[in-house]
Amino acid sequence: MGKFDVLVIESDHRRAESVVSALEFLGYRPQRGDDCVTVNESTHAWRAVYVGTVRDEAEAERQFAQLGGAAAHAMVLLATDSEWVARLGTDASPFSARIGMVEFPLRYEQLSEVLRGQAPAPARRPELRLVGSSGPMSRVNALVRQVAPFDSSVLVLGESGTGKEMVARAIHDCSSRRDKPFVAINCGAIPAELLESELFGHEKGAFTGAIATRKGRFELAEGGTLFLDEIGDMSLPMQVKLLRVLQERVFERVGSNRTQRCDVRIIAATHRNLEAAIANGHFREDLFYRLSVFPLEMPSLREHLEDLPELVAEFNQRLSRRGLANVRFSAGAMHALHGYGWPGNVRELCNLVERLSILYPHAEVRVSDLPEKYRGQQVIEEVRGTALLSLMTGQSSVMPEPMAVVTTDSLVMLPEGGLDLKDHLADIEVGLIRQALDVTGGVVAHAAKLLRMQRTTLVEKLRKYGLQPSLQA
Repeated sequence: MGKFDVLVIESDHRRAESVVSALEFLGYRPQRGDDCVTVNESTHAWRAVYVGTVRDEAEAERQFAQLGGAAAHAMVLLATDSEWVARLGTDASPFSARIGMVEFPLRYEQLSEVLRGQAPAPARRPELRLVGSSGPMSRVNALVRQVAPFDSSVLVLGESGTGKEMVARAIHDCSSRRDKPFVAINCGAIPAELLESELFGHEKGAFTGAIATRKGRFELAEGGTLFLDEIGDMSLPMQVKLLRVLQERVFERVGSNRTQRCDVRIIAATHRNLEAAIANGHFREDLFYRLSVFPLEMPSLREHLEDLPELVAEFNQRLSRRGLANVRFSAGAMHALHGYGWPGNVRELCNLVERLSILYPHAEVRVSDLPEKYRGQQVIEEVRGTALLSLMTGQSSVMPEPMAVVTTDSLVMLPEGGLDLKDHLADIEVGLIRQALDVTGGVVAHAAKLLRMQRTTLVEKLRKYGLQPSLQA
């Protein structure tokens, strides 16, 4: 018999037999790690080592170490739901060779491609969707990777609009359940009397209007993940029923006496303070501890403003997929956005980017283009610009207040962190050009006269700033 060429380290006997059989079918000569006392290069021609479920990590590492020099070039096959996946790229990882991911149930074609190094499988770890490289977001990403391989219940906390559902999807996508359904339900958006049917389903005739049997979210999410958004808005009677499902993993459809088992991972989220709700008698303490096995708090956008450019880039990619134009912010506009409080968090930023992509599809967005509440100190400058233009056009009657035309430097406040003067002046220039065009109905020649410049100079500035109104000569 030829030399063994694949070492199989797998504590789950059923999985081990499946892997061995598949490898033999593909023409390899596998050997179970627990079947051999020693492994060495004189009796083995190691091409790969499979590492799956491991009960004794020390023994697994010892077996891997015995590959000797072959460990440097042998491919390591990892089950995608193996706890070793979470350790890749860390100092604790014993793997320095090429990595291939093996999914269950096994498919011969996929296993063959992985062994040949041609599989389009994920590189070293599943990709996260959470955007941002700041400290707060890096911590969130690290926690997601830590909890994803396990079935522990997760409670995502944070203000509205911080991306709690995105975190839940990221956990699901990085878990062994990612090929199964991810089902979300907003517990606060469904009337209390209908929520039981939504979660557990109902039988035909169970209540008025139940004209057919219907599966609930627990059944639809079987084998996957159920995301319970705004769990803090769930009524106390429903909290009792949910607690039973979490404890016993069984439920009944409305109108049925038949108990059904469920295999679902629970991820819940809320913007409410559940501990305060417990003190007020609005939330069950036992349910809280069932849900918050692994609490994870999402930072507000104002806590990681350094991620603004990355978030804008991500939203631009989404807009491109929908056929919308990308948004380009000037340095001054980005500076203004950094000074805003963002009560609506990432969701508010996403909506703003989409709005501006519609308003300014081919132009750079400057401070004067931002909705007023996002401009901060720049609002003062806009008032001054309007007043100055009024003086230039001789329409003094439309000035908001006489003091608005004061030209002393005290009218313009220097931000605490300073500003880019060149970009700031460009913002003022763009604002005045736009107002001159508005006053003259888009006639470039007349606007140029108002601005005391040559028509050709104004045309050049329109090109420079990407302004494309419907112009007349």
